[in-house]
Amino acid sequence: MKYTANDKRYESAIYRSCGESGLKLPAVSLGLWHNFGGCADYENMCKMCFTAFDNGITHFDLANNYGPPAGSAEENFGKILREHLISYRDELVISTKAGYYMWQGPYGDRGSRKYLIASLDQSLKRLGLDYVDIFYHHRMDPETPLYETMWALDSIVKSGKALYVGLSNYDGETMLRAAKILEELHCPFIINQNRYSIFDRTVERNGIFDEAIKAKKGMITFSPLAQGLLTERYLNGIPSDSRVITDGRFLKESSISPEMLKKIGALNEIAKSRGQTLAQMALSWIYSHEGITSVLIGASKPEQITENLKMTTSIYFTEEELCEIDRIAL
Repeated sequence: MKYTANDKRYESAIYRSCGESGLKLPAVSLGLWHNFGGCADYENMCKMCFTAFDNGITHFDLANNYGPPAGSAEENFGKILREHLISYRDELVISTKAGYYMWQGPYGDRGSRKYLIASLDQSLKRLGLDYVDIFYHHRMDPETPLYETMWALDSIVKSGKALYVGLSNYDGETMLRAAKILEELHCPFIINQNRYSIFDRTVERNGIFDEAIKAKKGMITFSPLAQGLLTERYLNGIPSDSRVITDGRFLKESSISPEMLKKIGALNEIAKSRGQTLAQMALSWIYSHEGITSVLIGASKPEQITENLKMTTSIYFTEEELCEIDRIAL
């Protein structure tokens, strides 16, 4: 059956601009890093995308290497677009990235002009699109001159294959140098994507958070739930179907120590006092910060998306709550 979007999808949705640009993103964006790969259930993928869009989530975030295998998330989302969502293309913000290893040889990785342009061409074929809304360089590359990487991003926009560009996993100092180059090229650099959560404060230490605000660039954050630690899933230890056991690449068993479990339990008590789940509070905590444009979530089922969206009902914290969260987490 052909999908038809909910007519009321924008009624309760919240949007913020990417810095000083005219592009707005929803409070919650859907990332396709996990659960959209070659072994994932296609019908479930469709349901997650439909649930997201029906609730005002207009932004879908990918990368060339998302899967596994690499490229399969773009292929699967391209199929969903073709079969169900293409008539809504102008309502969607679709982003992808390049910067990590994709193919053999010296031109399938990092930040060269050749790699970035070739990778986006491949991504567009997998997605079945003429352009993406945002194209990111996925990580800093000290082996390639920064100007070359930014020149490639500018060329991509001027070719019509992307409307805007972003930088992912950059620190503040490198982002500022990149922003100056892109400004001189008149390239619309509007957003940074970085890891951020109650447990991971790297962006507060490496300058990207403060410098993005000063430079009037947007910030979108990934891994806001610390690979599931900031949910009720680990309140009583490691469940048998945990990613720690089934995968182990991104969350290690050593991370779930008795001390960590104690922190999770204490944070959960604060969440309950706010009338939220731990996951909802963790998302609200990020969104409450100045300069945050959107929070990227992953999901394995539609119900997780609708539950996480409830974070927008309580995005403000008292000073006492913020101090207590810091005391527990840091």
